[in-house]
Amino acid sequence: MRNNKKPSINRIIFKAFPWVMGILLILLVYIKINSGSAQSNSNAASNSSSAQSESTSQTSQVVKKRRKIKSELQSYLKEVTKDGTTSVSFYNLGASKKDAKKIKNAAVYKEGSLTTESNAHTPEVAASTFKLFISAFLMNQKLKGQFSWTATNTNGFYQMIVNSDNTYADAKLQSYGMSTANQFVKNQGWYNPVFQETKVATTTSHSLMLLLEKLSQAQGPFKNSSDQQKILGLMSKQIYRTGIPAGASSAQSGTKVADKVGFLNDTNNDAGIVTLPNGERYILVVMTHGHDQSGFSGFPKIAKITKKVQTIVYGSDSK
Repeated sequence: MRNNKKPSINRIIFKAFPWVMGILLILLVYIKINSGSAQSNSNAASNSSSAQSESTSQTSQVVKKRRKIKSELQSYLKEVTKDGTTSVSFYNLGASKKDAKKIKNAAVYKEGSLTTESNAHTPEVAASTFKLFISAFLMNQKLKGQFSWTATNTNGFYQMIVNSDNTYADAKLQSYGMSTANQFVKNQGWYNPVFQETKVATTTSHSLMLLLEKLSQAQGPFKNSSDQQKILGLMSKQIYRTGIPAGASSAQSGTKVADKVGFLNDTNNDAGIVTLPNGERYILVVMTHGHDQSGFSGFPKIAKITKKVQTIVYGSDSK
């Protein structure tokens, strides 16, 4: 007769021991891995939260500085234009990516973020700033293959921009026709009509600012970069420097200006692109009349406005 006794409890435990220990070891490893993962996720979440908090703080500081600058600039421009004889438009262009990396508060000056104007949509006598519209029109003709840099055109542009001579501009306006030039201006979204048979050329500081924005960015009629640089080069050489150029340099030595002035009877205007030594750039248009101005007597006022605007926006108090 066979012995059917069941294995003893001790033998069963002895045989199962290795398996039990193996399972326990696997569980310990699993718990360790998940614990480390949880800690890692916790650290990552903490770091992300910290980075987000820091970013939010920086954004808040940028917004606060912009608000402070714009508020002071708006108050100043409102004051200098309150009698209706002055129009001012300011547009900050920011710096190039290369220059922005070296500027402490570059984020504050993001393009267009500080734009401020006063009395900017009031039509004013353009005087020779109308030549900027002629320049834009002719560059648009060039894009269509209907204008080229012949010796005559090259010299004509030089005299028109650098010396503010009227001969070339008037000849081109007569050749193409006022209606054609006005239609081009209208298509650009600028104040229209600039040119009328029985009146002097008229525009607004806002429209001049929009034109200079296109010029500064090589866009629209100025999208040919070679032509854009040629026109900016001529504007940098223009000989009447007692307005925006004088004011910008007075605010900070080494500041460069490419501008176009206009003067007629009691009207003194200046419209320019300003580049600071650190690479920050801005557009400023100042149109003035009245107050018994004559010749160039209004340009010191333009210089004073320029210096104050540049100091408010880019001076040490704005940092």
